[in-house]
Amino acid sequence: MKLEGFGIFVNDMALMVRFYRDVLGFDIKEDENTTNVFLEKDGTLFLLYRRTDFERMVHHSFNYVQKLNGHSEIALSVENFEAVDRTYNEVLSKGAVSVLEPTTEPWGQRTCYIADPEGNLVEIGSFQKE
Repeated sequence: MKLEGFGIFVNDMALMVRFYRDVLGFDIKEDENTTNVFLEKDGTLFLLYRRTDFERMVHHSFNYVQKLNGHSEIALSVENFEAVDRTYNEVLSKGAVSVLEPTTEPWGQRTCYIADPEGNLVEIGSFQKE
């Protein structure tokens, strides 16, 4: 099997599409109000599925995490430590929610965490000091 992409189940499709497209720079493949939205970032397919549509398709109901979702993260890298700080401030100015301010970790990575509008964690990090 080949990894083709990954997806998350969303409540408000238009809000989430705007966040990933306008705040994080994902390329949109579909209209923001379709059942499934295909975004692409650096060659990786990223799918947004509307929860109600997916449940109707599979004939099951699911439980969804409220507030911050600690089950997974989307990890994005930038070129260096300075870019971590700059990108963090930029995405906050566009509406992202801070979870962890830029921090240099003991293993040598500069990282920070934000949350998308539905509480999914997004890491922005780098291992390059300069």
